[in-house]
Amino acid sequence: MSALDLTNTFPRELEHEAIYIMREVAAQFERPVLLFSGGKDSITLVRLAIKAFYPAKVPFPMLHIDTGHNFPETIAFRDWLAKESGMQLIVRYVQDSIDQGKVKEETGKYASRNMLQTVTLLDAIEEGKYDVCIGGARRDEEKARAKERIFSVRDDFGQWDAKKQRPELFDMLNGKINVGENVRVFPISNWTELDVWNYIREEKMEIPSIYYSHKRQIIERDGMYWPASPFLNTTEDEVPFEATVRFRTVGDMTCTAAVLSEAVTLDKIIEEIKEATISERGARIDDKRSEAAMEKRKQVGYF
Repeated sequence: MSALDLTNTFPRELEHEAIYIMREVAAQFERPVLLFSGGKDSITLVRLAIKAFYPAKVPFPMLHIDTGHNFPETIAFRDWLAKESGMQLIVRYVQDSIDQGKVKEETGKYASRNMLQTVTLLDAIEEGKYDVCIGGARRDEEKARAKERIFSVRDDFGQWDAKKQRPELFDMLNGKINVGENVRVFPISNWTELDVWNYIREEKMEIPSIYYSHKRQIIERDGMYWPASPFLNTTEDEVPFEATVRFRTVGDMTCTAAVLSEAVTLDKIIEEIKEATISERGARIDDKRSEAAMEKRKQVGYF
């Protein structure tokens, strides 16, 4: 990289802010947990947590809500990262919530377990008595997430109300909560998608292979490329074919679309994102269910 090339450098003040937030979480709360999805943002949180408390161990576990419909590459990476980082990994399964009759499996062409995660998550929070959950949401992702504070208070039902969020002046973060309330904390709230990718490149971080271009069986639906999967309810005319793709964001296989791409390196991914005409959430089918899909999920306890 040229000394004059400032477009690809990561602003370290964002890292410093995120580490400060991580330490505030440890100082102000009794039972934190880091919500881990296997995507680039939660992987970045793990790196930041390690840096925040080094040389001591990270003082909280990772919690993954497994839909059972995740990409195999993501699950393999999750297990590797937990071992590599030394962090405790806690996994709770949506299938258990279905078996217990707490949620009902969706049916139809667009059926997904993504919405069902909320119940499993809230049960896991109650079971672990976690008073704060650290998440990888960023304000640039989606307009509902842009309304979030860094310390985002949820009521005793896990629900979020945009009108009841506290002001955050300068670097003063208020973690005081009433009995039963919970806080979601977003250390990389002020980062952009490019910030995350530049950080991954500069830190030489490992990420799941599906972020890189690879050949995969896909189907075309609604102008998007969905991964061919036994979890996807397809119609007769949706015939799988092979294409060279990668995933810009990683979620459940039933709600995450691929993009055609030849990007096999971080440099290529970054250049591709700079030229993109849609946001990364534009490849998330779950966000397209309604104009306010994300906000409605957050109001009932979503990540």
